[in-house]
Amino acid sequence: MLVPVPSARRSVGARGHDPARRIALAAAGVLRADGRPARVPAVLCQRRRVTDQSGLDARQRRANVTGALGTVPGSGRLLAAGPVVLVDDLMTTGASLAEAARAVTAAGGLVIGAAVVAAPLTPTNRN
Repeated sequence: MLVPVPSARRSVGARGHDPARRIALAAAGVLRADGRPARVPAVLCQRRRVTDQSGLDARQRRANVTGALGTVPGSGRLLAAGPVVLVDDLMTTGASLAEAARAVTAAGGLVIGAAVVAAPLTPTNRN
C-alpha cells in the first residue's frame, strides 16, 4: 500500500491538488502496469491544524506535527492487510513522515519505508 501523507486542507485548496496523493497514484499506476499490486488508500487525515512548517527548525517541526495526523474510521482493517510505504512530496526534517508512521502504526499498520520526491541538500547527503 502506498499511503500519502495528507496536506493541510488550506494547502490543497491553494494548490488545487494534493501533491503526495497525486504522486502515490502515479506510482501505483506504474507498479500495476509492471504486474505488481498497489493500492493508494486514503487512510490518513489531519486531526488538527498545524502551523506552516517553512521557517521552523527540526525541533519546532516535530512539536508542530506531533499528534496532528490520525486515521479515518475503519482504516485499521485495511492497514493490517499489508505493508505500507508512506509517500510525500518533500522531506525536510522527516517530522511529517515520522508523524504519519506513528498514526499508521497506532492503527495497526506496518510501515516498511517511505518514498519522497525531493529532500534538501544537507552536509550528510551532498555526495
